[in-house]
Amino acid sequence: MTRLVIILVLAMACMPHPTLRADDDLLLGPAASEDLLSDDLLGDDLLGGDDLLGDDLLGQGLDGDADADPLAGMGSTKPIDPPDKTAPDPHEALWTENCYPSAESCRACHPGQYEQWRASGHAYASVSPMFQRFEQAMIDYTRGTVGSFCMRCHSPVGTQLKLSRAASVLDAPPVVREGVTCIACHRVREHYGRSNGDRRIEPGDIHAPVGGSSGGHGLASALAKADELKLKTQHGQKGPGQDIHGSSFFFEPLTNSDVCVSCHQVAVHPGIWLEVVHSQYRHGPAAAKGISCQDCHMGAVPGKPTGYDYGHAAMLSDKPYGEPRKLSNHMMWGPGYSIAHPGIFPHNPKAKNFSPRDWLAFDHEAGWGTDAFEKTVGAHHAFPKPWDTADDRRDGRKVIDANLAKVQEKRGAAVMTMEAGLKVDGPKFHDSPRAGRGMTISYRVSNVSEGHNLPTGSLGAQPQLWLNAVLIDPDGRRVWESGYLDRNADLADMHSVEVAKHRIPRDKDLFNLQTKFLINNVRGTDREAALPLNFSLDQLAFLRPGAVPVSVLNHPPLIRMEAHSIAPLDHRTAKYHIPASAMRKPGTYRLSVRMRSRTEPMYFMRQINSTPDMIRRMNENMLDLCNSSHTFLVR
Repeated sequence: MTRLVIILVLAMACMPHPTLRADDDLLLGPAASEDLLSDDLLGDDLLGGDDLLGDDLLGQGLDGDADADPLAGMGSTKPIDPPDKTAPDPHEALWTENCYPSAESCRACHPGQYEQWRASGHAYASVSPMFQRFEQAMIDYTRGTVGSFCMRCHSPVGTQLKLSRAASVLDAPPVVREGVTCIACHRVREHYGRSNGDRRIEPGDIHAPVGGSSGGHGLASALAKADELKLKTQHGQKGPGQDIHGSSFFFEPLTNSDVCVSCHQVAVHPGIWLEVVHSQYRHGPAAAKGISCQDCHMGAVPGKPTGYDYGHAAMLSDKPYGEPRKLSNHMMWGPGYSIAHPGIFPHNPKAKNFSPRDWLAFDHEAGWGTDAFEKTVGAHHAFPKPWDTADDRRDGRKVIDANLAKVQEKRGAAVMTMEAGLKVDGPKFHDSPRAGRGMTISYRVSNVSEGHNLPTGSLGAQPQLWLNAVLIDPDGRRVWESGYLDRNADLADMHSVEVAKHRIPRDKDLFNLQTKFLINNVRGTDREAALPLNFSLDQLAFLRPGAVPVSVLNHPPLIRMEAHSIAPLDHRTAKYHIPASAMRKPGTYRLSVRMRSRTEPMYFMRQINSTPDMIRRMNENMLDLCNSSHTFLVR
């Protein structure tokens, strides 16, 4: 009887269900407004609580032994112990995998695509500490009325599972932690367009149909030789072999930029476009020429539509199968980088021997598992479980080192992607350099990409892209600089606490391409002021709901975004006024410049209660782009 119930539950759960949609509410409860992160990066209780799938998604009747007599105990006077709600459901992993296969399942046939994807921005979407902090802040500021907000794009499987916001992503099924995982694109049958992250993943096990950009001829050829190739095409098929999809379907949006729009053109509470990249693309030269998002972000060269690599799309029995074909790179070239613990991200099959919470306890920066540490410190140091044995620490170090190397590979690709669309020309001297006199210089910063703005207007107050210029005198001293940071790592503009307290001078020549929110101060003046978030600073901070549809005005009446980004094939001029005090003596001077990129400003990270570790890692991984130096003679 119990087995029958399990089979029925699994069968019903995996059937297409019209009410199981990605835009359903996430069962927001009282715990949604609590501070759900610890002091460590992606620390304990990222989303709080231990009810992994909310209100007992699998039911209380499935916790027992499947082989036990269902009638045992009837007529007995001995009380039956209530089920332990804290114990993990033994069927949870089976149910989740049968409905929403993990990327680990796809890796068997597509190891190359998995290796590219596991360090990508898509794979990072759900475990990103900034996503978790920001999403929690939005819930707090809106008193829980914002609904799923960022979740639908960053955690599509978690949304579809109706994962409680009081549950921690650390305890969620692996496929939830994978963020925009394989099935988030390849198990969608409907074209959603500009739907603010609304998309429905078709439930089904690894054998269920998958969508692709081709006709599926390679899969059909393999299925025709399933016995010869030892392929399993159905659930429960006995004997050795490799699991494979039973069929495939052609999904046209995967062949063009339509598949990107639902998450990269998003309007959210209180009615303002926060993701506008797809709109910029549609009105740019690349779209007019028929260049797709994939051509630049999944091609052979980061950020350049120069074609694709060719090779075998699948491996069967560890051997390449089929004819070589166009291969899309699943690293999804982009400017982002990880600030998560390297035991948790990038995703790594060898990391599965330890839980995410175990990895957070691994102090990789202290050298755990290295020969030097283990020989000098290891024997005299107290370690938390499961890292209390040297062998486990050494095994953990191998995973950490491999992931750190992958992080640097992704970071290098981010630099290449940004530099593919960025060019800095100069300096241009507007005065003859003379000792004891000031001078004016300028640089031309160009967006040489045809795709979209640089940087693209994403999430309003982020990202930051600015020009850092430094003048070095004949004695090697730094005598002038623009684009410098204060001791809080903020730019020296109106958001700098150090500038406000007159501890450092304001950077009057700052060239910053960051888009910012502007909001009317409705408590006494009409003067516009830039704020880190689109809310009014009051005794009780809150987000005012928008009264006008975003399709009419593109933003609420009192809120707008002030864009400083550069349109495709356009440029801006950074002009600097170097004072006479910086050029007191004749000789050879050096002027060095670089564009600097980071995905979040520091004042914003503090606003949403980011940990010091998160802020430190954000700055340590900052991208330096288009570095150049120019020497000139001052007479």
